[in-house]
Amino acid sequence: RKQIEQDIKKGAFFMTNHRDICMDSAWLTYLLFLRYGIHPYIGIGNNLFGKWWIQHVVRTLRAFVVIRNGNFRDQVTNAKLLSEYIHYLRKRRKSIWLAQREGRAKDGNDVTQPGVLKMLTIDSDNFFDSIKQLNICPVCISYEYDPCDYLKAKEAQQKRDDANFKKSEDDDLANMQIGIYGYKGHIHFHTAACINDELDEIKSRNLPKTEVFTVIAELIDKYIHQNYKLYPCNYIAMDTLNGEAKFTDKYTDEDKAQFEAYLNKQMDKIDLPNKDMDFLRHYMLTMYANPAINHLKAIEA
Repeated sequence: RKQIEQDIKKGAFFMTNHRDICMDSAWLTYLLFLRYGIHPYIGIGNNLFGKWWIQHVVRTLRAFVVIRNGNFRDQVTNAKLLSEYIHYLRKRRKSIWLAQREGRAKDGNDVTQPGVLKMLTIDSDNFFDSIKQLNICPVCISYEYDPCDYLKAKEAQQKRDDANFKKSEDDDLANMQIGIYGYKGHIHFHTAACINDELDEIKSRNLPKTEVFTVIAELIDKYIHQNYKLYPCNYIAMDTLNGEAKFTDKYTDEDKAQFEAYLNKQMDKIDLPNKDMDFLRHYMLTMYANPAINHLKAIEA
């Protein structure tokens, strides 16, 4: 724990799983400021700037814009500019938050995108030195309940039924509002130590650069998955999906009845004309089961 606190105090690059558009970074900012007096810089995708007032709000959180649209040349240019800015902040010992992937994990399966790591080192001659300078600390965020779970399930069916479906700006705003005000139950943040020692070990393997990104992404995943705070609903969902009673020591009959009632209440909120109840229920169970599935794999590895 002492090493983690030392890493945080000297400035860190907090890479987290991503469940909620606003609250992931907002809670982390609050906790870091409360305990260490640190106010991190926050990376936010420009797809969320559909309304004029949002830009003003997020900039009060020391947000910087991650531009995701444009042609290939524009994307490369924007990635280089973003990488330069992030390294500029780290050289000034500023702390940064960035999600492990573009967009939220809609099904609860938190996986780091190697492309995020490529962006961070896009214009560097020495990949390992560049990424070590960031001082990456993986952070695991665990919400007991996701107030946007029914919206994510709804979107999954819409994409299943229409290959060309895309969310509107109003959809993003609804997710932001419900994510801020909706009930989450217990909330837990767990910060791992800086991964620089493991980066040295990976460097010693002399892997191809394309493989290195994947290995580092898997390392970040390992720490996030190991550090999940699991709740009864996670074990109930896993048992229900598998048709087992393997983890009944982790929950009571009352817990199970409450979670069933919660799922039914959330699914009732889904307003689709061709509502596929079996699909939606399975999707929402998967969303709550995946953290437990990934956690068990990580601690057994």
